[in-house]
Amino acid sequence: MDCCVCTTMPLILRPPRNTICGACCEGARSIINMMKNLESEKAEAITNSNGSPVSRRNSSKTIDDCVRWFSEQIDMFNQQKEDLAFLRGFVAAFKAQIHTDILVSPGSHGPPIPAHKSVLAARSEIFKNMLECDECKAPPSNTITIPDLNHEELESLLEFLYSGALAEEKLEKHVYALSQAADKYVIPHLLKHCERHMLSSLSTSNALETLEIADTCSNYNLKETTLNFLVKNIEHMVSSPKFEAFVHRSPHLTVQLVTRAFANGAK
Repeated sequence: MDCCVCTTMPLILRPPRNTICGACCEGARSIINMMKNLESEKAEAITNSNGSPVSRRNSSKTIDDCVRWFSEQIDMFNQQKEDLAFLRGFVAAFKAQIHTDILVSPGSHGPPIPAHKSVLAARSEIFKNMLECDECKAPPSNTITIPDLNHEELESLLEFLYSGALAEEKLEKHVYALSQAADKYVIPHLLKHCERHMLSSLSTSNALETLEIADTCSNYNLKETTLNFLVKNIEHMVSSPKFEAFVHRSPHLTVQLVTRAFANGAK
């Protein structure tokens, strides 16, 4: 059937041949349904946030409505990019050490890193409490120490606190240390950032380490996904040189893994 949407020569089609094919029809329906669902979710979120019901528009939608809606979303996205670029001005202040008022020291050898108390307190309730205690004690050095991180890891942590993002190579290198720091110092955004990275890069070479981090951080979603991945690759994993070290480090996780693999095999 000739389709007036996906044909390469739509101008030659005339009534009653100006119809659309099944694929284009389903595609149009999917776009309209997606727009309806997103609008409903947005209205529900607004209702939950302020308690007052939001008036809903006529549920009948057309492709023109979808085009206008997508245009609005693009405008919102561009505005968010501008807002993000504006907020990341804090990164410049961090890198240039403009009006810094505290030194953050790593646990191992390495120089302290100048930072801003206000940023640390805004990003983490734990840091806020630490800084309030330090103010009461009035330490002469005006320094806090993060014993869990070395200098490079600490620098990556601070960069994330200022910008809300981190270069892929830094995240790849320090994701385990950053996950533990995010859990200990209650930085949910960083914890979620690390979780997404570990899920997207999960493989037989890093699954055991990922499982340990997920267990340490009490990350149920990451732990379940990693356990299921390991069960599927159990024959390869038990013959890996890493597995023996894993058994000694984490016997409770070994029991969970073997039990799940046995139950899965029994099914």
